[in-house]
Amino acid sequence: MKFQQTVEKAAEIGEGINYDKILDLIISISTNLLMAAAILIIGFWVVKKAMKILEFSLEKANLSPEITSFLSSLLSAVMKVFILLAAIGQVGVDTASLVGLIAAAGFAVGMALQGSLANFAAGIMIMVFKPYKLGDWIEACDKFGKVESIQIFNTTIVTPGQKVHIIPNGQVMDGVITNFSQKGTIRLELNVSMPYAESFPRVREIIKGALLTVPSILNDPEPEIGIETYDSHNMVLAIRPFIDPNNYWGATYDCHSAIKKAFHENGIQVAYSEGIELGDIGA
Repeated sequence: MKFQQTVEKAAEIGEGINYDKILDLIISISTNLLMAAAILIIGFWVVKKAMKILEFSLEKANLSPEITSFLSSLLSAVMKVFILLAAIGQVGVDTASLVGLIAAAGFAVGMALQGSLANFAAGIMIMVFKPYKLGDWIEACDKFGKVESIQIFNTTIVTPGQKVHIIPNGQVMDGVITNFSQKGTIRLELNVSMPYAESFPRVREIIKGALLTVPSILNDPEPEIGIETYDSHNMVLAIRPFIDPNNYWGATYDCHSAIKKAFHENGIQVAYSEGIELGDIGA
């Protein structure tokens, strides 16, 4: 008896259900899901092809591998976010609130990372305009050294004394950058003293001969030697030989040593204070 009553009750409930509406709803949901899946599959495929074209174009523009990889990854991520939003919207979810949330999060992150974003923008400029490249000898932020790496946020240079300076790109671009390697050669700026009684043409030839003994000194362009100024006891000579940037410190030391030796061999005298004066030290 109870079983029969249960069957009759289920039949009454079934008569109140609109199966056509349920079928239409299932078809609508299935269609939207299939469309969303199609948007994701086709969209990601298009992004992949577009990124290959973009990478090829950036390589043709002679941009560095670092900036090529970064820009490709950034644009790929942005395009995939838009595709995901389109797929979510196709399912029926309101994407306006999601877009607002993403925008608010992006603004908050941008405010928190102002300094980093400035370094990032400067890194992009360095990689695009290339004021220096790997292996160049530069002076930036009062630091002199060889460029070891150029990254998105900072530049690493190594001094001749093997000190490593990691300089934020924002500071590099805000100041003066001196590139010693861009022209292929650099000029040493050396000074020596010459007594007034000596003949300048004679001393100049002696210095030229001394420079010829230094292997790292270039003959083309020819070293420049001239009188820079007149001191109280000597004339100050400017000696400007050209060298490869990689030989900067070695050439500097070798030139000073060769010139001193040449002055000694040719009897060139230089005025200096001889002897030691002692003074009292108070209590």
